[in-house]
Amino acid sequence: MTPGVPTGSPKSRSGRWWVVATTLLVVASGCFLLGLRSQWHPLASPVGPQVPPPVTRKSTADPAAPVVARSTPVSLTIPAIGLEVSLSTLGLNPDGTVQVPTDVQQPGWYQLGPSPGQLGSAVILGHVDSYLGPAVFFKLPELVAGDQVDVTLADGVRATFVVNTVVLYPKATFPTSLVYASHDYQALQLVTCGGTFDPDTGHYQSNVVVYTSLLSTTPAPSISSADTHATRAGPRHAPAIVRHFAA
Repeated sequence: MTPGVPTGSPKSRSGRWWVVATTLLVVASGCFLLGLRSQWHPLASPVGPQVPPPVTRKSTADPAAPVVARSTPVSLTIPAIGLEVSLSTLGLNPDGTVQVPTDVQQPGWYQLGPSPGQLGSAVILGHVDSYLGPAVFFKLPELVAGDQVDVTLADGVRATFVVNTVVLYPKATFPTSLVYASHDYQALQLVTCGGTFDPDTGHYQSNVVVYTSLLSTTPAPSISSADTHATRAGPRHAPAIVRHFAA
């Protein structure tokens, strides 16, 4: 497949971030239980109705929320489930598949997509559990519409998102375009494994996706004129060359 190259206007660039992910079947194949199959842990709670997310901004989001500059997300806070954790960055494996976090207690941002707060769909992936017990996104299915998600960026800006819906998808029908495509607003999707666990394969059969939209932004703390070395957004990443991956 010809790789998706983000070119043209900002809108067209954000609209093409998901093309990279389309060829990868990211979480449909990359989420698996680490370690002994006999010690797996089910999801913490049931997931809500399996309905597609809204394709326009939810009414709970602030229509005046500004689009933030591209900057690496460094931490994730979800008060409703008591989560505050640093973030890693995820790219592509040599075979063109998306990396999964190497630390089950630290989620990772898919850095070939928008950063949280930019126009388009930013995506953060994390493990649900391991043979040692619950992992970082074990309580993710407990989120409900209206819960807030905070992401702090390297430039000091904090982007606050509101949960729209939580959906459980079979991996065989994972809706890549819904998760990774731009829906013409600032979205953040949180993704983990879920559903029924297959002890023969060591994989969960589904994925949990939390759809959120930008609610507000908080500027970076003011600094003195002597401290002018605040982290700035780097250049956009070069388009990745990817190929089809069979789950």
